[in-house]
Amino acid sequence: MSDISQKMRDVAKKLLQDGTVSLVIGWEKGNLWYKSAPAFISLPEDADRLVFDDFCYHNLSKYLIDRRDMDGKITIFVKGCDSRSLIGMIQDKQIAREKLYIIGIPCPGMKEDKAAVGKKPGADLPEAKKCALCVNPNPLIYDELIGEKAPDREKKNDEILEKVEAMSQDEKYEFWQEQFSTCIRCYACRNVCPVCTCRECCFDSSAPQWLGKAENPSENSFYHLTRALHMAGRCVGCGECERVCPMGLPVMLLNRKLTKEVESLFNESPAGTVMEDMAAMNHYRLDDPEEFM
Repeated sequence: MSDISQKMRDVAKKLLQDGTVSLVIGWEKGNLWYKSAPAFISLPEDADRLVFDDFCYHNLSKYLIDRRDMDGKITIFVKGCDSRSLIGMIQDKQIAREKLYIIGIPCPGMKEDKAAVGKKPGADLPEAKKCALCVNPNPLIYDELIGEKAPDREKKNDEILEKVEAMSQDEKYEFWQEQFSTCIRCYACRNVCPVCTCRECCFDSSAPQWLGKAENPSENSFYHLTRALHMAGRCVGCGECERVCPMGLPVMLLNRKLTKEVESLFNESPAGTVMEDMAAMNHYRLDDPEEFM
């Protein structure tokens, strides 16, 4: 991927030099060979820090939220899943399309960094867990594309979801209570989510206080189920929430279930794939099904 990295540096340097943009958001190497981190470049000479490798799994779209009111345009590098969240943010009017110069990079799939611990550079690593069910390796929105488009990926059966769906109601309850009991309510899943963009989260509200501070299965369940409902039809499947969870909760399992139900009930296109299609919970149609009435 070194050629991609060099092209990123060249285009970023040019855009900063000619004043097209005032900030570039990409990736750079961390302290470990299997860690790449978000990079924020505002000087042309710093563009050489940019990289694209097997560990650029961060969805950079989230970092636009705190920079949407800054002067000048922003260049952001996006993979397939990142581009879907970017479309969602534009649809939600969290950032204006004209504020962005988007550079797409086809994604071959990231590697599992946790499997690299204790190994030497160049070790053969499995595909990152967050990439397992990805069907969008190519960006869906961009002003410029770097590299050749990746082959389409076939949709795989969600075996884990199917297994949970086959459980009895009591078994499902026990399964999720066990998962939620380990949650430490750090809110990392919320904070990293690119389409979790409320200016004030209901879980931070003190008047009224929707959620207490105690860590117990009841309140943990309320947090995760409420957040999953808020994400229904809006989750783009980037998997960042589950990747950053320090307790290893299957956060995406809830999101995938709600995504499946919304797409089935409302015949909606997958979130963040069509700019003209609003998320199911963000609009109302006169022909919406009302079987629940």
